[in-house]
Amino acid sequence: MQEITLEKILAESTRAMIIGIGGGGDVVGTIPTANLLKTFGIECILGGISWERSVHDPQPGPRSFDEVRNAEKINDYVWYASSETVTKNGIKFSETGLSEVIGSKTLLVDINPGPGDVSKSLQDAADKLGCDLLIGLDVGGDSVALGNEKGLMSPLADSIMISAINMLRKKLNCILGIFGLGSDGELTLDELEYVFKMIAGYGGIIGSWGITRDTLRLLQEIISVVPTEASRCPVEYALGMFEESTIRRGTRYVKLNLSSTSTYYLDPTVIYEKISKTARAVTDCKSLESASRKLNDLGIKTELDIEMENFQKLS
Repeated sequence: MQEITLEKILAESTRAMIIGIGGGGDVVGTIPTANLLKTFGIECILGGISWERSVHDPQPGPRSFDEVRNAEKINDYVWYASSETVTKNGIKFSETGLSEVIGSKTLLVDINPGPGDVSKSLQDAADKLGCDLLIGLDVGGDSVALGNEKGLMSPLADSIMISAINMLRKKLNCILGIFGLGSDGELTLDELEYVFKMIAGYGGIIGSWGITRDTLRLLQEIISVVPTEASRCPVEYALGMFEESTIRRGTRYVKLNLSSTSTYYLDPTVIYEKISKTARAVTDCKSLESASRKLNDLGIKTELDIEMENFQKLS
């Protein structure tokens, strides 16, 4: 496995796509990384996947392009979003709110076709936008789950995106970032400490970056517009306002520490090959549904399963 270093990648990069890989407010977690890259003179295009939390969009799964208004197609599965982009039902994406605050377009990625087509679409978008770096950004840390954690509730989107990013590594510099350790209430800090020790043993940790004052001010402005719980918690911790609470209507307990205010940068191939059996399991899947069934076969319930159950109760 070829060693990658954060310094080398940033030194040779000029334009980056930074994509929140878990849906919902993960795009908010791209801000500390974007500000880091800007100090290296790297232009950044921020985005996330077209899948909002069910409390905001009760329709299960991510939205496809024909379910979205006021988006500009780059290709079938990657689009530009603006402050006007909404679902057909008028629901705003987190990326919509971010565009409103930062005053520029963001990206939406549709993961419905599975890792292969997502990877090809990201490569195509990178080529068209002149990007030489892709950073997949997860908020909370469930993307590095081993799969047996009791609190794991949303492994599907992360698994598809990690698999897609690993495929891209042959053509494009790629990094996996994790912001707000433990802030999604899925893996505990002890569980994250355990898996990060494993990642370190494989040489998979390539750097970290904290929240600066300027970044903190921008994050405060963004979370006043973008409804997010997991990305809000580390911001409030950095302000001295948070240590432990519950999120997701009281269903998840969150306890943070100082490490939760930093972003950790990981080698995505180490995560794919050594840590994430869920990402490996979905690699050959041609749809979101088949990827969800693959994880079900491993005894893992996915966020799609949960959303389908909740939607059926409402119907």
